[in-house]
Amino acid sequence: MADDNRRPLPEGLRPETLAIRTGLARSQHGEHSEGLFLTTAYVQSDAETSARKFANSEDFTYSRTSNPTVRSLEARMAALEGTEAAIATSTGMSAILLLAMGLLKSGDHVICSRSVFGSTINLFVKEFGKFGVETSFVSQTDLAEWRAALKPTTRLLFAETPTNPLTDICDIRALADIAHGAGALLAVDNTYSTPALQRPAEMGADIIMHSATKYMDGQGRVMAGALCGPNKLIRDIFGPVLRTVGMTLAPFNAWVVLKGLETLSLRMKAQSEQALAVARWLEAQPEVDRVYYPGLASHPQHDLAMRQQGGQGGAVLSFDLKADTPEAARAAAFHVIDSTRVISIATNLGDTKTIITHPATTSHGRLTEAQRQAAGIGQGLIRLAVGLEHVDDITDDLLRGLSTLTTR
Repeated sequence: MADDNRRPLPEGLRPETLAIRTGLARSQHGEHSEGLFLTTAYVQSDAETSARKFANSEDFTYSRTSNPTVRSLEARMAALEGTEAAIATSTGMSAILLLAMGLLKSGDHVICSRSVFGSTINLFVKEFGKFGVETSFVSQTDLAEWRAALKPTTRLLFAETPTNPLTDICDIRALADIAHGAGALLAVDNTYSTPALQRPAEMGADIIMHSATKYMDGQGRVMAGALCGPNKLIRDIFGPVLRTVGMTLAPFNAWVVLKGLETLSLRMKAQSEQALAVARWLEAQPEVDRVYYPGLASHPQHDLAMRQQGGQGGAVLSFDLKADTPEAARAAAFHVIDSTRVISIATNLGDTKTIITHPATTSHGRLTEAQRQAAGIGQGLIRLAVGLEHVDDITDDLLRGLSTLTTR
């Protein structure tokens, strides 16, 4: 890709530079910010040209199949993840749907971490299951369970690292070896870390999935998703599926995410530092039973996380409150959440504004109690996506609820 119509970008640029400079060539107007092309169709000079362009999926003919703004985002995301290509979708969940529609058929088998996002579990179990795709759920961190779950029909291993909300870390390189040894592919949800912290393709992952709604936008404005990987998957397999089913990313949303990517590295570094400070503070609070954060030395996969995530823990943490019963735990969690005055009560993450939520009744609320227990989601668990407010204001806000719990 070019920085403008005259000068190609040099090889070997760092991710921070790629996040700002990668995109389509400038138009004849020489715009410095990427152009926002709000159009559904593209005028062709004659019927022969129209026929030729419709036969070539890379040409601009109709915005369900291709758009210059979306194409710029795809080029930038591929550059950041270090993959040959990327394909953008309307949401993160639609990216997983595209993944399955492109790769799987009735009778195929998927192995998935049981610690992934609740909607991902539902998608594999309820929706893919309707069409004869079988899914086995295993421990995020136990490689022996992944190996034991392999079948002759296994086509895909799917992992999210860190997981939502317990921040479990998987060994990406080890899972890639397991998948490839069985003739399967490894897909990694890199939403939490983003390529600013880790690049799964460098550790052997075949496909990297994103909910760009989160940190890639960075300010909670639009929804977007993406798959990154080799051309043989992105263009040859996922491209035709997307053109048919239409889970297309809107150009405006693509433009917003393009702008968000320009500050991704700065935000991830700053928010990771903030999250570590909050996590350490929470560990010292008497009402808190356990803090889940990869940046803490107490995290069971701390060393692995530091190796895979460039020494950063990310911006999301969770913590369990002390309680004798599930009912008491839920009441305590609700009290802490409701006592906040600065932190936002919402289910998103990746915003510059700190967000607090109760996973058992929100992100994992549609799971059965057995599924929640298997995933380690208790009633006293609170997830915190740490933003860019002053860290003391964040901890002071949490203390409003913690200091008034009956357990203090």
